[in-house]
Amino acid sequence: MPKSVRRTRFMTWRPLATAAVAALMAAFLVPVAAHGAPRESAPVYSYANAIRESVWVDTGLDGDDDGKHDRVAVDIVRPAEPARQGHKVPVIMDASPYYSCCGRGNESQKKTYDANGHVVQMPLFYDNYFVPRGYAFVGVDLAGTDRSDGCVDVGGRSDIQSAKAVIDWLNGRAKGYTSRTGTTTARATWTNGRTGMIGKSWDGTIANGVAATGVRGLKTIVPISAISSWYDYYFAKGAPLYDSGPDWLSGYVDSPDATAKCASVQRKLVDGAPRTGDWTPLWTERDYVKDAAKVRASVFLVHGMQDLNVRTKNFGQWWDALARHGVERKIWLSQTGHVDPFDFRRAAWVDTLHRWFDHELLGYDNGVDREPMADIERHPDQWSTSAVWPPRTTSAATLRPGAGARAGVGTLGLTRRSGTETFTDDPTHGETDWAAHIDRPTADKAGFTTGPLTRDLRLSGSSRVTVTATPTTATAYLSAVLVDLGPDTIRDFAGSGEGINTLTDRTCWGASTAGDSSCYKVTEAARTDVGYDVVSRGWADLGNHASDQGAVLTPGKAYTITLDLAATDHVVPKGHRLALIVAGTDKDLIDPPADTPTLTLDLSRTSARVPLVGGADAFARATKGSTATRAASVLDGVHAPRTALRVPGDNH
Repeated sequence: MPKSVRRTRFMTWRPLATAAVAALMAAFLVPVAAHGAPRESAPVYSYANAIRESVWVDTGLDGDDDGKHDRVAVDIVRPAEPARQGHKVPVIMDASPYYSCCGRGNESQKKTYDANGHVVQMPLFYDNYFVPRGYAFVGVDLAGTDRSDGCVDVGGRSDIQSAKAVIDWLNGRAKGYTSRTGTTTARATWTNGRTGMIGKSWDGTIANGVAATGVRGLKTIVPISAISSWYDYYFAKGAPLYDSGPDWLSGYVDSPDATAKCASVQRKLVDGAPRTGDWTPLWTERDYVKDAAKVRASVFLVHGMQDLNVRTKNFGQWWDALARHGVERKIWLSQTGHVDPFDFRRAAWVDTLHRWFDHELLGYDNGVDREPMADIERHPDQWSTSAVWPPRTTSAATLRPGAGARAGVGTLGLTRRSGTETFTDDPTHGETDWAAHIDRPTADKAGFTTGPLTRDLRLSGSSRVTVTATPTTATAYLSAVLVDLGPDTIRDFAGSGEGINTLTDRTCWGASTAGDSSCYKVTEAARTDVGYDVVSRGWADLGNHASDQGAVLTPGKAYTITLDLAATDHVVPKGHRLALIVAGTDKDLIDPPADTPTLTLDLSRTSARVPLVGGADAFARATKGSTATRAASVLDGVHAPRTALRVPGDNH
């Protein structure tokens, strides 16, 4: 059962006289070290009278080659009262390419402006909720989008500098102007420079990238469904995840000005991201994981464990790198796909985010840093916690496949086995087809299962599957999936809402104005009954067996390659079975190779390194006395995953 969210309140706030308000404001912004400082910010400032202004910050770059430094548009909503009292406020910032082209959130909100060009509606609830509580909210248009100069370079230097320059400006290290082309300067005298970045998908990716620069003043980031390495958004060890590249994505969000000016940047995106899946300098520039040692900010990470848009390898490798460098961090993992926590756990999310920002940006000792590190959704709307993630007792167990009595139906255990299994790539089938037919031989897969478990078995972290395979053709792709075989009720992540249904009623989160409502449509969990659940996936081009550059295969020759499986946290219950499936093209999740290979697995040199709580001993205990027999019946699983989206900021 989930634990209730702890919420400590310092006091209950009531309307106060003007003098009392002034005194409260002064106390509100005093560092926590002061005796009697509050433990939670309260809505004591007027949202209706908040200052709304726009500034254009000099990025120091000339991405559109017009001979002038690019300026990015920064829309600001901040409380008016603190400045009048001589107090400075911290900043919550969302830097996005989507403010004009596509919108943000489940309701696709866009920025709107008045006749003077000042922002009227800021998407999402952040300004409505946090500005009355003493924060400024800043919405940055990435270079090449909306009202900003420059070009979109999809996670590259220009993207990251768009946001980093704003943090520098907030801390007095960069120049800002009151207009896009004018010379009148603007200074951020109203802020203390302490900034937290937040955002989903591309927005959260920018937060990761900016944190990886080590910029001073960035105190925390909250990346939601975010990319940590753009290569791993487009490819999995050479196997293409999409039939398009970053040039398509750039064109999707470009402003009309950028479209006309940025042909050379588009060309670089095409040339630097070949469809071969080879690693190039373009991907090195867009790999934030390699710079995790520079991160000064704390990280509150959120991801759907069934996100088939920004696949979960992105959060797993980022989390592991942050852990190696001792970064303060917290994590939420849901059963959803590419969904914001505001839409799968709204009340708890707003409460936790509020306390996180209070702690990280206002310095309040509210205990959020002493709560469990991880919240994990086990069943729809049922959450558990872990003091640390992965749990300290987690270690990798090496699981080995063995040939069964029938070809294509094998066993999974701790003992090295000999023998071979053969399958033929069928691009019309995918993981749901393989799992549904796990207990009978099919030509498109090799499947291996434990017997029914005698106790629960928990996977926590990232798995790796090493395969030795002999192809019959010059090209071949591989897929490996881990499957929980047994009946369950889960979120319908393959449905149109990726695990949520959107209703018509609304709830309100903060103050509203005529032009910016804080009220949003209620959502509920979309549930489905299944007979199996694919819990982790990985893919590879066998041609990348020796390096990050693909090579032509020699038919009849054996090759060994390791597939990185997506990070997850999943409990396989007592009575269920754990399965490993190795196959070719995973329909709708990777694109097929040029050939149609048949591959023969050498089982003695094939294994899965699976992070288990309790390690190999836990696996041995859970499988003791079990027999890998065929189940009496297997229910249908979830529908085949819908075609993977090509827009990392998709709002559903």
